[in-house]
Amino acid sequence: MSTPPALRQMRHDVWATQRLIERCRALPDRQLDLVVPGTYGTIRRMLTHIVRADEGYLQSLDMLTEPRIEEADTTTLDEIEKHLATVRAGVERLFLQKDFDPDRRMRRRDVELEPWILITQFSHHGSDHRSQVCTTLSVNGLEVPDLDVWAYGNAEGVIVPDAG
Repeated sequence: MSTPPALRQMRHDVWATQRLIERCRALPDRQLDLVVPGTYGTIRRMLTHIVRADEGYLQSLDMLTEPRIEEADTTTLDEIEKHLATVRAGVERLFLQKDFDPDRRMRRRDVELEPWILITQFSHHGSDHRSQVCTTLSVNGLEVPDLDVWAYGNAEGVIVPDAG
């Protein structure tokens, strides 16, 4: 059975956030609290925001029941990573459902929509804020990890250099 492209997209999103957390583990607290104008906030706040939003999208899809991570300036990378593991499991559960239909209309708050909207926003939102974290790192002369789909494909071993 082939892997649905949306599942691969969401796996990439979680992988990229995980890589960014790993990169940020090398930073002292003062660097985790760096802010660049035009971004969502501190590095720590942006990472928390990404994961909290992911949890919200998955809750809307009935894949998570656990409380979402709280956005606070004191949130640790360990807390963020713990919640990201829950997100990872929720993504996998979503696509294990035999009757999952991304085009089936559903209600969320006060609107009716199709699940593919939440799935697409999951990845778009994460990518947007990860780029803000990377901007904060680079503007401050700090190393930025490669988080694009090519890097993910290499990490997954699905991009193989030509032997010839």
